[in-house]
Amino acid sequence: MNAIMRTCIRLFLAIVLAGTAAAGPIQGEPQARARLRDNINTLRLLRMTEALELTEAQTAKLFPALTRVEKEKAEMQNLMGADIRDLRAALNRAPVREDEVLALVGRIRATRQSIKQKDEEFEAVLDQNLTPVQKGKYLIFLVDFARGLGDKLNQARQARQGRDIR
Repeated sequence: MNAIMRTCIRLFLAIVLAGTAAAGPIQGEPQARARLRDNINTLRLLRMTEALELTEAQTAKLFPALTRVEKEKAEMQNLMGADIRDLRAALNRAPVREDEVLALVGRIRATRQSIKQKDEEFEAVLDQNLTPVQKGKYLIFLVDFARGLGDKLNQARQARQGRDIR
């Protein structure tokens, strides 16, 4: 990847992270959560391209697959979130209706399994398109990306809490 492309990626990443930090907590409105999720997925794609040194052909195959899988997972996570809210409400009602709780637990478990299947689907696409070295780099990338993202989100939360105290 040439120096201009790396510079563009770094600039874009800085903009995405600044937008993420300014977005505040994830508990906000659904559009803000969706925007934040999209920014994180874009950041992940760009960082993955750089970390794995993907070719244009690999990028052309992986980006659409990951984008589709992440959108489908986001829809499932939204449904699961609604089911979890319903489960909390059902557990707080007196008397608790066990049949309702059992149905919600079943739906939540099924949705979690569907999300896992989507992750496995993307892993299969990776296996078909990455070299053995890139597969190893991908595993390291996942750990580093998750750790870095968690650190950045914690920094943003702390900065926001500092502003809220004043």
